[in-house]
Amino acid sequence: MEGEGAAAAGLAVIWVIIIALVIGAIAGWLAGLIVEGMGFGLVGNIIVGIIGAIIASFLLPAIGVHLGGGFIGSLISAVIGAVILLLIIGIIKRA
Repeated sequence: MEGEGAAAAGLAVIWVIIIALVIGAIAGWLAGLIVEGMGFGLVGNIIVGIIGAIIASFLLPAIGVHLGGGFIGSLISAVIGAVILLLIIGIIKRA
């Protein structure tokens, strides 16, 4: 019985990682479309999307914005954070 619980927990962790990668990829891609000329390919988009989600998880609640949970809320939040990240990268590149 204990082995089944550990296996289920391990499977849950794998699903969380897969979902984070999917949200990151979609968010990075959408942010690249919003901020023209800032696409980084699949791996870069995943990284931008995940970092964007982290930025948004701190920034949005601090300014009083709550988008709710679930896939769509997480995706919108990650896109907002990724756009902010890409704008910051664009400003740094121009300097």
